[in-house]
Amino acid sequence: MTTETAMTNAVELERIRRQFDFGPYPRIPLDKFPQDDTNSLFIHNVVTAYYLAYQTVVKPENLVILDAGCGSGYKSLLLAIANPGAKIVGIDLSEASVKMAQKRLAYHQFENVEFHTMTIEEVPGLGVEFDYINCDEVLYLVPNPVQALQAMGSVLKPQGIIRANLHSYLQRAAYFRAQAVFRIMGIMDNNPEEMEMKLVQEIMAELKDGVDLKARAWNPKYQQEDAAEALLANHLLVGDQAFNVRDMFNFLDQAGLDFIAMVNWRQWSLENLFKDPENLPSFLALSLPDVPQATQLELYELIHPVHRLLDFWCHRPQTQPELPPSLPEDWPAEVILKAQVYLHPQLRTETIQAKWEQYIQERVVVDLGTFLSQTSTTPVYVDSLVLSCLLPLFAGPQSVEFLVKRWLQICPCDLTTCEPLTPSQALTYVRQFLHRLEPAQFVLCPLPIGVKSA
Repeated sequence: MTTETAMTNAVELERIRRQFDFGPYPRIPLDKFPQDDTNSLFIHNVVTAYYLAYQTVVKPENLVILDAGCGSGYKSLLLAIANPGAKIVGIDLSEASVKMAQKRLAYHQFENVEFHTMTIEEVPGLGVEFDYINCDEVLYLVPNPVQALQAMGSVLKPQGIIRANLHSYLQRAAYFRAQAVFRIMGIMDNNPEEMEMKLVQEIMAELKDGVDLKARAWNPKYQQEDAAEALLANHLLVGDQAFNVRDMFNFLDQAGLDFIAMVNWRQWSLENLFKDPENLPSFLALSLPDVPQATQLELYELIHPVHRLLDFWCHRPQTQPELPPSLPEDWPAEVILKAQVYLHPQLRTETIQAKWEQYIQERVVVDLGTFLSQTSTTPVYVDSLVLSCLLPLFAGPQSVEFLVKRWLQICPCDLTTCEPLTPSQALTYVRQFLHRLEPAQFVLCPLPIGVKSA
């Protein structure tokens, strides 16, 4: 990095720091406690990422988690709630944000936390290795994303995981145009504050409704008095940068990190963009299985750029072989029966358990996406028999063998022939619904002890 580039980056970072000193992000009331925000907690629960990466169910106790760019501490609070017993370390370049984060976590009586005012590049100076790093809504503001990823990778434990994201140029093109307009007008020469926000509101309000920029980058909520956070996070965001999927993979490659998955991975399925995913056009049906994941994600973004964030998990290059799919067909029955089945921790709440029990009593069919919509774009229906079979998972993990025995108690006969079910037939039923529920992590089926990955 040249001296001139370093000086430019330092100036840009100072502008970003001033913006978030003026308006710490997000502006969420201090007393808000998101214990029922299942989708957000699902993303921030380390179990979710570790299961995708290693097909294991990690326990959060004693893990050390970094919230890199913690802002006002709301995401730090989510991390603390989702991972009970873990230590949370938050850093941010804005001292005002750090003070608010400290106040927020203290208000909610989380003690195993600490916060520091520093940049991501300075985090190696803490002398701490982390099991998980959350870098949410930050990387697109950093002058050098590769350098930031390298810094985080350097303090990551061997099997640690980083969550980070970039702004999608294709999805946010209209906002980047708006920022360019306001830079040309001089509205972004200094750090935008109240006067600059009022100017933007006046300009956009007076544009005709059919004007393209107004149609694509404006709506009535931006005209309201409490629109400061929305305007500063979109039309007047200092340091905002535009990227695409190819940029994301290039950054990871340069930083020496490997891609794991998109955070909302089920919402990036190329097949689901077609009317009938089971009957794709012949060219795609033949070629898609051999298309690299990076290319599939790039195609998805070009065809359907609906995701504001290129939100991903990554880790250091791993030496262990790739894990097989959960409960593969060639495992012997005695191995499968010993496998443990878990309910995802964010489903194991008293509220959800009470609803399941109600649905079982009423014998209704329910979409599990009702409880956890983050993982799927299509309904995942289960009937009361399946809910009843899985109900003991609220108390803790159970073996497949336990679930098979429970299935035989719930449904001892074949529903069409009325013949008694055999244990082998019951195992087939249990495996079928586990295979349907496991890809979206409604249930987790880690590799059984004593079984080596292929």
